[in-house]
Amino acid sequence: MQGYIQFKDEAISLRRQGKTYTEIQELLGVKVPPSTLYTWFKQLQISHQESEHILLHGKERIRNGSVKASATRKLAKKNQLEIIRQENFYLKKALNDNYIAEISLVMLYLCEGSKSKGTSLCFGNSDPGIIRLFLQLFRRCYAIDEKKFRCTVQCRADQDTETLISFWSIITLIPKDQFYRSPIDKRTVGIPTKKVGL
Repeated sequence: MQGYIQFKDEAISLRRQGKTYTEIQELLGVKVPPSTLYTWFKQLQISHQESEHILLHGKERIRNGSVKASATRKLAKKNQLEIIRQENFYLKKALNDNYIAEISLVMLYLCEGSKSKGTSLCFGNSDPGIIRLFLQLFRRCYAIDEKKFRCTVQCRADQDTETLISFWSIITLIPKDQFYRSPIDKRTVGIPTKKVGL
């Protein structure tokens, strides 16, 4: 502790300003051990206002740290997905083979298609890319009567159904008059949609 005694007064002053241990170390330019700082501060008489300031400052630092950590995780995930995309980009050309295209179509349907034993074929997903790919493969592999397509867009209470139908009509290349009236999820009434966009 004696080796850091020359920093004691400045450290105490910084503590009164609401600085955390880490911030005090950074501002002093010296890694004063936390145990030493604790010893200096444990007998420190601080006002209620100073105590509140320290508490608020600490919470703000934790919050900022959480935001930075979240941003770092998002960036890492984005980079990882980009690597996966680049490594598998060659598969896009493989879909030009009708046999591979049909296998891919079957796999997509096994994942997202209806498993009921009815006569209709149903496929659903909220990702425009997945819907677009399924329909591209479906149209390529089979002779389809486009007029038999029927679509339903599931909506939240605060969403504009007409806008959503127009969006999905463009994605699917299916006319809007082949879309059923959009059902509203009653569970979402009074609950704002957090994910902005379509």
